[in-house]
Amino acid sequence: MRFRTTVFVLLAGFWVNEISAQRPKRLLDEVQELQAKYDSLYTNGKETYVFAGSSSIRFWEELPEIFSDVQVVNSGFGGSMASDLLVYLDELVLDYKPDKVFLYEGDNDIFNKKSPAKIVRQTRRIIRRIQKHNGPTPVVIIGAKPSLVRWHLKKKYEKLNTKLKELCDQDARTSYAHIWDSMLEEGTVKKEIFLEDGLHMNDQGYALWKTILEPYGN
Repeated sequence: MRFRTTVFVLLAGFWVNEISAQRPKRLLDEVQELQAKYDSLYTNGKETYVFAGSSSIRFWEELPEIFSDVQVVNSGFGGSMASDLLVYLDELVLDYKPDKVFLYEGDNDIFNKKSPAKIVRQTRRIIRRIQKHNGPTPVVIIGAKPSLVRWHLKKKYEKLNTKLKELCDQDARTSYAHIWDSMLEEGTVKKEIFLEDGLHMNDQGYALWKTILEPYGN
């Protein structure tokens, strides 16, 4: 019995340390800034869409105008991966009791050499936690986008998108938004839809996303 208790304590300590290691201060500061912002903006009981994910979500400033009939929470945080969103899911998604959730993760994960299979496993865990905590919430998974600076990883992104679509096909409450093809022209990335860094989109890029994602708001 003492041995089992010792093992449990050791495992619990390992789990706590692992979670702490996943909470880098840079991300924690950004999460706290988002919480402070929406503490003053969020209205409990009002229909709410949460957009969560990395900087492609964070920089989409027009979201409240596009989905003007609902309350929009943009909890995108720069440089994040699916594992980061899992750690901060309460603060960034669940605390707002969303009626619908849009997720964009995987872009940075592939760049950081995570396998598509691992990203999909983490995405599945995110979806399950949302629906366990919040009931049968519709979740829209936004497929990974192509970009100029990460075009050399094209095949891995395409593999990830295939797996994300398969994941969504398994659950009627989960939809897959395919944005990849709209950002290509003659088989390569449209340069004019990106900022100078070749990774983040300009207004033209977000205009493309709007045409694809707006119908998912209905």
